[in-house]
Amino acid sequence: MKKIILTLIMIAPTVMVNAQTNRNSFLNDWTGPYGGVPAFTDYKLQDLKPALEFAIQDKLNEIKKIANNPKPATFTNTIVALEKAGKRYSQIYAVFGIYSSNMNSPEFEPIETEMTPKMYELNNKIYQNAKLFDRISKVYNSPNKKKLTKEQQRLVWFYYSNFVREGAKATAKSKTRIAAINQELAGLFTKFSQNQLADESNYYLELKTEADFDGLPEELKNAAIADAKDRKLNVMGCIANTRSSIEPFLTFSNRRDLRQKAFQIFTSRGDNDNANNNNATLVQILKLRAEKTKLLGFKTFADWSLSNTMAQKPQKTLDLMMSVWTPAVEKVHTDVADMQNMVDIEGGNFKIAAWDYRYYSEKVRKAKYDLDQNDLKPYLQLEKLREGMFWVAGEIFHLGFKQISNVPVFHSDVRVWEVYNKDTKKIVGLWYFDPYARKGKRSGAWMNATREQSRVNGDVITIVSNNCNFIKGKDGEPILISWEDASTLFHEFGHALHGLNSDVTYPSLSGTNTPRDYVEFPSQVMERWLSTPQVLNQFALHYKTGEPMPMALVERNDRASTFNEAFSTVETIASALVDMKLHLLENPDINPKEFEKITLTELKMPKEIVMRHRIPQFGHIFSDDAYAAGYYGYLWADAISADATEAFTETKDGLYDKAVAKRLHDYVFSIGNTIDPAIAYKKFRGRDVNTDALMRARGFEVQKK
Repeated sequence: MKKIILTLIMIAPTVMVNAQTNRNSFLNDWTGPYGGVPAFTDYKLQDLKPALEFAIQDKLNEIKKIANNPKPATFTNTIVALEKAGKRYSQIYAVFGIYSSNMNSPEFEPIETEMTPKMYELNNKIYQNAKLFDRISKVYNSPNKKKLTKEQQRLVWFYYSNFVREGAKATAKSKTRIAAINQELAGLFTKFSQNQLADESNYYLELKTEADFDGLPEELKNAAIADAKDRKLNVMGCIANTRSSIEPFLTFSNRRDLRQKAFQIFTSRGDNDNANNNNATLVQILKLRAEKTKLLGFKTFADWSLSNTMAQKPQKTLDLMMSVWTPAVEKVHTDVADMQNMVDIEGGNFKIAAWDYRYYSEKVRKAKYDLDQNDLKPYLQLEKLREGMFWVAGEIFHLGFKQISNVPVFHSDVRVWEVYNKDTKKIVGLWYFDPYARKGKRSGAWMNATREQSRVNGDVITIVSNNCNFIKGKDGEPILISWEDASTLFHEFGHALHGLNSDVTYPSLSGTNTPRDYVEFPSQVMERWLSTPQVLNQFALHYKTGEPMPMALVERNDRASTFNEAFSTVETIASALVDMKLHLLENPDINPKEFEKITLTELKMPKEIVMRHRIPQFGHIFSDDAYAAGYYGYLWADAISADATEAFTETKDGLYDKAVAKRLHDYVFSIGNTIDPAIAYKKFRGRDVNTDALMRARGFEVQKK
């Protein structure tokens, strides 16, 4: 997942900053190699709030200067002026985001709580600046616009459409209320995120005896023991309340009672009877969104949210989701019958429950395909797979990676690589890697762009990061990960490559700044390279012997490639459907538990599966607006990535076909949002997307048309 914190226009002052910069390191321009880098070792958390306050006011001064320019509005003095501005504020804001996601702490939380609404207030003042919008409108409606390049015309459209979408044409009364709503939402988003993080940090499963470890792979045992020591618990082991810890436990633990406890801890995040309960908070968010969208002239939040996406209309997303939902649910019932049969053979006197699914799914996989995920894991070393990702980036995009130590990092776990074009030797960016779980780091995996590539104010290279939550084992031992985690690793690296390949002029159109339901396409297509023989033979090496994964094991893994696809499809689409239905409500005065239960019942959700993200812990849609009414985007983008994959597999060289790779670079990875994604994809593929590829990729029967 690409991490999006706020949608803020990056405008910063060109005026000289006073002596305060010498006292507050956050306010200093980034210096050093690579066009400057964040000075993480200089920052003091107590300086963050005053730095943000200073930068916000400085930015408002610059906005005023652009808006009050007495000269007639032109592309250069209005649109380019907005693009060139923003350096100081955007730098501080980028570091603020790293603190929020990677280094959250009790000391940071009050800063986040106070300053997030102020940043939203800044956003309001920009979008509601009538003089500024008047200048943008004049450029947008000017006959001279035809003389601009296609990229410049796209940028003018981008500014104009965003201002209109955010209420620039609303009445004065509506603007006042919209601004108040945005600020209130900012506080609620922060509260939701902090509540979720608190439940993830404060709840865990204690392993008190040797019997509690029964069935766990060695690396999971070691991680649990290490986590208990880190928490200073007087128990043998601890399973943290994060996906990267809970899901392996649910998959391998032979203790059904403990699987149930782990499952309940994880699925109850944000829904416990404590101060971190998110139900009231999320209802407030839904109500405010509904009110805001009516002020903006839309029927529902979903209609407003999709207005700048490829899908455009909620019904199109519902049609796609339901076309996949039905065959996936049918396949789940078949899979559950196989699992239940295994339970019965073992003499178990129970029906498959949600905490049994992963465990018995693995048993069925073993029986059907002679494949145990633990057979794969010894070959899936985190560092070797990282090398494999670099190799693929070199083969497909001609990128090289060189580890460096001459830039500061925000935590000792973080390492940095210089990324360059192997043909021209030109440096294109920096890649920061923060792979391990720790207290104060939000769960999951994501990519972040600390700085966008651009050429509007000199040749600026991008700074991107990949952030994961892998569990450290014993010192000196390699980190072994699951096949699913390896896919996630490649997925997030796809987002990073989207930024590293960017070759555009304007930062607002750079890298991953594309429509939300398109941004996951480059990352999802990147997952396909993991299973290629070229990667497995070179980088899937046994952590003890160094031998490559045996061909027989590779073939068994290939045969089982769509096994359990129905499970992942159902848990994900269930979340996407609930998300969309929540945001199609015109009056969302709901009880979240009842709404979730009724909606899933109507969808005939298999009782053996829960949503991937239950409503009270659905950070994608309640920690900001980024993926609200947009979680469908993963499926939408996967339909595109499946079709794009077939563009490769239709050739004799498969995923390493040079001609197709060049088109992928030229029309997808390098162009950002400079072209309408539908047009760009057609240039790559030679036609529109064929969604039948998605059904084939997931092992479902293609529906006759």
